[in-house]
Order: sequence, then C-alpha cells, then structure tokens
Amino acid sequence: MAHDIQCWKCGTSLASLSLPLRRLEVCPACRAELHVCKLCVEYDTTRAKRCREPTAEEVRDKERANFCDHFRPKPKAWIKADTAALEAVKSDLAKLFGG
Repeated sequence: MAHDIQCWKCGTSLASLSLPLRRLEVCPACRAELHVCKLCVEYDTTRAKRCREPTAEEVRDKERANFCDHFRPKPKAWIKADTAALEAVKSDLAKLFGG
C-alpha cells in the first residue's frame, strides 16, 4: 500500500511498510520507533498535553512507542532542521558569552 508517510526522526519514506503500523514498528533507516506521538495526526505542540484528542491518555515520552488507540500516522511528520538558523544562534551565543 503506497502512502506518503515519512519517519518523524530522519525523514525516510515509510511507503514500504503496510498500514496500520504495528506498535513496535521501527524506521528501516534510523531504527526510531514509529507508533509514537510525533508521528500522529493528533500531535500538536500548541496543546498542553501535545495532543488534540481530548479523550487520549497522556503519553509522557512523545518519541517512544505507546498503546494509544487514537494513533494515526501523519503524512510528512518529519520537519527538516533549519541548520542555518541554528548556526546563527550558536554564533550569537558565542559572541555574547565571549566564545
């Protein structure tokens, strides 16, 4: 079954995996667990528990496999890090603290 799901941690395509993802499924490239909050359509960093589903039990570690029944993989959950911005911030901090 083809889909546009990517690993939340490294961005590798998960099209070769069949849905629904098993609880202990891992990314073939980086071995990150996949049945995790960060790969779920309900994951929302603006919410107190980081979840839009009001009836879901709170999961403390958003990067570890869990038993949430509301889990649905989110297409394009991976967000490429903006390394240029990160380097600029590091440079500014180094200047500020004399590094």
